[in-house]
This record gives sequence, C-alpha cells and structure tokens, in this order.
Amino acid sequence: MTDEPIARLGALFASARRPVVFTGAGVSTESGIPDFRSPGGVWDRYDPGALTWQRFIGSAEGRRRYWEIGRQVYPVIRDAKPNAAHVAIATLWTLGRLDCCITQNVDNLHQRAGLPDDAVIEVHGNATRARCLACGAAFSRDEVHAWLDDGVPVPECPACGGVVKPHTILFGEAMPRAAWSEAEARARAADLFVVVGSSLVVYPAAYLPAHAKAAGATLVIVNMTSTSFDHTADVVVRARAGEALPALLDHLTPARTP
Repeated sequence: MTDEPIARLGALFASARRPVVFTGAGVSTESGIPDFRSPGGVWDRYDPGALTWQRFIGSAEGRRRYWEIGRQVYPVIRDAKPNAAHVAIATLWTLGRLDCCITQNVDNLHQRAGLPDDAVIEVHGNATRARCLACGAAFSRDEVHAWLDDGVPVPECPACGGVVKPHTILFGEAMPRAAWSEAEARARAADLFVVVGSSLVVYPAAYLPAHAKAAGATLVIVNMTSTSFDHTADVVVRARAGEALPALLDHLTPARTP
C-alpha cells in the first residue's frame, strides 16, 4: 500500500462536509467472519436456496433448516471482535469527520467499535436481533439460540406463537424500508462517498455509490480486488481495510465546529 492515495483520501475527508462510508464483507473478514461469495465462503458450505424468504415463511421445515444453518453461522458472528477498520471508522465519527456509515454487514461490529446506533444504517439487517413477525416482540439472537440449544428446532414467539425471524434480510425479502430510504438519502446528499471492503456486486445496495456519484459526490473505493465501479471512482485504494483506514487517520485532525 502506497501512501499517496491514502494522503489523497485524508485530504478529501478533511475538506468534506458530508462524508459517508459504505462497508461490505471485506471489513468483517478481518474479524474472522467469512464472506458469502468468495471461495471458501458461506455458500461453499451451505445452499443459498435454503435461506430464501419464501422457504422461511412458507413452512416449518424451511424454518428448521434455516435455524440449523444459523446455529453454525451465528456463533462466529457472536464471538467476533471489531478490528482496526471498525475502530478507525468509529474514530472518524469521534473526530467529526463522518456523516454516517452505511453497511451491508449484519454483525453489529460497527456499533461494538463505538459508532452510535443512529450513525449506522444497516441495509441488510442485523444478525444479533430477532423479532416475532406477528406481534413484533423483540428478542436477542442469543436468547433465540438458547431455545435452539434447549432442543427447540423451530423457535416460536412465547407471547403469541408467531414466527420468530432474525433482522437479517433473506434472499427474496424486501429491503428494510426505513433503512433503505435513509441510505439512499444520505448517499445522494454526500459530498464524499467511500466504499470499503465491498465487491459491489449485490444489488440494490450496489446502487448507492452510483447514486452518490450522480449527485456530485467524490467516489473512493478501498478494496483488495477490482470492482465494476473502479473506472468511475475518483480514487482507488488497493489495500485491506484494516491497513488503509488506520493509515488515513494519520492525515486527519478533528473537525472544527462551524
């Protein structure tokens, strides 16, 4: 990793008034959470067809299979720790250099690193929380997994008997309306939009950098591999998030209060 693009990124953050960071799986892989699409990722071990909204909502057997996979995947998320990239993004917030973080990740690590809930927009939901689809009762994922460990194959709401589902978005499920509307609005209002650790192949989330660029934002991509948006980006940093973002902080000072 050369310092020149990092210095450019630092200068952009220093002058931006509404900088937005958009994070993908490449941020969380450095915390030991496997991504979904790379070789060795989640879909190499589990059939994505078992995790569709239609199968989950359509039958108890579909939900049983979902929770069977969840029992294997969720503990990895639960036990993960924020890494240097998460901490650097939270530091940007503390320094007054971040409008918000929009994330495709569902692991709650941005919040655990110190970002307040209202500074994180989760367009694919949050795996650490669950709710009843009938009455709306809220549960922690740990609470639901305790039921699974006690031998309940398909968790149901203890209040009304309704279907319990994590806040994560399944294939074929509508995006969370409020989060998606907020993400679109923040992307279009940004003057600096920085993509970190996303391959930008999952839609509609991958539309967000296009919205930001079309509205006049400077577009930066920080990723280990090339993306289809590289040719439209103003700056491309080919580096791990955990290297690039902490290095960026060396070029910043706290924002002045207007």
